[in-house]
Amino acid sequence: MATQLTVQEQRRYEAQAIVQTLGKMAPQFKAALPAHVSVEKFTRVASTAIQNTPDLLQVDRASLFSACVRLAQDGLLPDGREAAIVKFGDKAQAMPMIAGVLKKIRQSGDVAKVSAQVVYSEDEFIWSLGFDEDVTHNPPKLDQPRGMPIGAYATAVLKDGSRLLEVMSLEEIEKVRNVSRAAKNGPWVAWWGEMARKTVMRRLSKRLPMSTDIEDAFDRDPSMEGNGTAPVLQAVKSAPVPMSRLDALEHHLEGEDATFEPEGKPDADHGEGFTDERGVA
Repeated sequence: MATQLTVQEQRRYEAQAIVQTLGKMAPQFKAALPAHVSVEKFTRVASTAIQNTPDLLQVDRASLFSACVRLAQDGLLPDGREAAIVKFGDKAQAMPMIAGVLKKIRQSGDVAKVSAQVVYSEDEFIWSLGFDEDVTHNPPKLDQPRGMPIGAYATAVLKDGSRLLEVMSLEEIEKVRNVSRAAKNGPWVAWWGEMARKTVMRRLSKRLPMSTDIEDAFDRDPSMEGNGTAPVLQAVKSAPVPMSRLDALEHHLEGEDATFEPEGKPDADHGEGFTDERGVA
């Protein structure tokens, strides 16, 4: 007589099956990962992240493995700091975190300094545009409240000394939030500060000399969907394009037909946004 598995036993069984599959995907991860991230480390971190997130055991498996491949391509670890694998409906999605975004920008070699911060009502905040973009941001003492968030800003200093500044009000950030699939749940509720910083950094990234790689990561982020993208640009993005080996692998994992085309060949961020500074439940 067959015995029925308990919920915990079933989850453990499912987690073990996923970990075994991740181990078999080592060649795919190796082909996608940058040289500074080992296959062993990426696989270990991904396995731990999935095992520690019960919701991911219930998502579509193909989408889960595709999310892992995407993060390998970006060279980001799904450790909850550089990136995360999150559940959207019955699918898993790769989501870069602000620390991972800043890491990719710093590693580009084109940017000397980069930062993104949330501004609160009790902060001293002065900014100016024109030929010399500049900002002064002084929070109150640690034992004094900072008030409610009123906006966010991102700064970058390029190798040639050029300084870039992008500032967004709370209203502008909320407009971005409202067109995201995660507007009412997920990261925009749990990590509002993280999302605010990532939103303003996305806008600044369009002015960086190496923005294409970063923009690709943002475009694949479901929590950032619809961030200022005009309908005509959406149509252009949806037009058929030659499929790379990595994209074809992802489609294969998702059970779609795909043809291969030849393809050419830690961070000082403090992770401020991992709690909801607004106290949203």
